[in-house]
Amino acid sequence: MTIIRTAAAGLALLLAAACTAPTPPRSQASAAASAVCAQPQGPPGAETATTIDVIEQAYFCILGNYYSGATLDARSLLSAGFVALTQELNRNGRDEPGATMPALTGDRKADWAAFEAVYRKITDQVPDLRDKLAVVTLEAMVAGLGDNHARWTHDVKRPPDYYDGDGYGLGLLANVNGSQAEGDPGVALPPLFVTEVQGGPAQAAGLRPGDIIESVNGSAPFIDGKATPAIAALYPRYPEARPVRLRLLRESTGRRWTVTLKPGLYQRDLAALQVVQSKLLDDDIAYVRLRGFAPDAATRAFKAISRLRTGRTLTGVVLDLRGNGGGSPTEATRLVSAFAHGKVTAYQCTVDGNCATSRTDDTVDLIGLPLVVLTDRSCASACEHVSSAVKDLRIGQLVGTRTAGVISGPAQPYLLSNNTMLGFPARHHLGPNREVIDRIGVPPDHYVPLTPEDAAAGRDPALAKALTLLHK
Repeated sequence: MTIIRTAAAGLALLLAAACTAPTPPRSQASAAASAVCAQPQGPPGAETATTIDVIEQAYFCILGNYYSGATLDARSLLSAGFVALTQELNRNGRDEPGATMPALTGDRKADWAAFEAVYRKITDQVPDLRDKLAVVTLEAMVAGLGDNHARWTHDVKRPPDYYDGDGYGLGLLANVNGSQAEGDPGVALPPLFVTEVQGGPAQAAGLRPGDIIESVNGSAPFIDGKATPAIAALYPRYPEARPVRLRLLRESTGRRWTVTLKPGLYQRDLAALQVVQSKLLDDDIAYVRLRGFAPDAATRAFKAISRLRTGRTLTGVVLDLRGNGGGSPTEATRLVSAFAHGKVTAYQCTVDGNCATSRTDDTVDLIGLPLVVLTDRSCASACEHVSSAVKDLRIGQLVGTRTAGVISGPAQPYLLSNNTMLGFPARHHLGPNREVIDRIGVPPDHYVPLTPEDAAAGRDPALAKALTLLHK
């Protein structure tokens, strides 16, 4: 990971001196490192360097609080961290003869002591890499959980001149989204094509929805029908700024061309930033698009439907959850509660099967209208909570494509001693029928994918299908 630091010359000299100092003896290490991690009580202070003591705190925080921490083989975390450590040494041309994985026995404390001893010996030999090695080690340990709701938040920076709502990247969306590209692109189907041009480099280069992306930086996005990691380059995050070369085909004209897009900051359409958008369709259908489950999102959706209902008789509701990356589980439950009372919307379970129930909020007024929900591979987390409840409780029909399968469980934040945040679920999410949704997703009742031809023509086949269902 590229890390950008800005410092005055005097401060840089002090940091350089600090980096060459030997690691302090264990007895002199900060006592905060071994403190039990706790949920933050307010905004964290200024971030400080990540050290082996911070890694230790995170390690025992995971084992003590993570969903399967009690049964987790801790050796998997240490192994993942050590792999990242040695790979970073190699990337910097600084491999060390003593960088050998210590023998691990399964005793969590003894294994940590062995890991720490080797880690300290290695980093004392490459003091200028100490900060970078600590970061990649901790990142790899958290990634080793294989949990889509586990993350370590650190070194968060925004681009210069960022304004609230701005986008960063190439300014386009494709039919394979960012989470798919980074996680399991194999679930995607060819061809790769542009679904939306948001602005920035893509707009300036004249790209349009429906344009087929035949190659990304010279690599095929699909090989033998399976998506490749090349697709991830479409979704750079700040401060990534490497140009991305695309080979494109516009089927309507037969034009083939190559364009190079440099990631950057761009202004997004303000309408696209609204949490809730609504309109009347066919004079009697309320269409509500919900882009995320922010606080009060459910109430905003209810008010939108109420306004569309004023002075007319509605015959149904289309709830568009495509592209909804999730948010508050409480808001998800409240949204479902407008269509059903006295039901369980989900279960949150510990590793030993002890489950808490999420029940409908029966103080929410029932809307009392037929419901169709539009879903896609970008519907994740709280969005999947709603989708599975709608399907399992039979309070509506799902139209579109399978959801993301990114709903391991609600993440709890924990503050580490260097003022960075560690987050992961203490319980795992199950649907109302106690089915696992994580990594699987919720299948639609009516499979209606978007095609390049649809995108180019501005057609929305999933919405058309929803209207047909509601008019039956």
